[in-house]
Amino acid sequence: MAWITLIAASIVEIAMALLLKSSHGWTRLWPSVLGVTAAGASIFFLTHAVKTLPVGTAYAIWTGIGSVGVTAIGILWMGEGASPLRLLCIALIVAGMVGLRLMDGA
Repeated sequence: MAWITLIAASIVEIAMALLLKSSHGWTRLWPSVLGVTAAGASIFFLTHAVKTLPVGTAYAIWTGIGSVGVTAIGILWMGEGASPLRLLCIALIVAGMVGLRLMDGA
């Protein structure tokens, strides 16, 4: 259950980042409010996940999924660049998350 909670925290973290981008520097009310709310929800889920999971692994995977998710959305739907080096870096983040998961065996 802790892994599901951690994945939920990561998905909400992705939503938070996209909402804050939509807030245009806090000049749009609702994306700003929803972004801050999503940040709180993400931390809420993370807090519950670390009750069971090692905090270092949980935090690294939470930020990793968030980073990879936001980057993928940026590439696929926002026209951001997808250079080979950028994709390699994303692959390294994914490899690190997989490695942490396998090493902890939780």
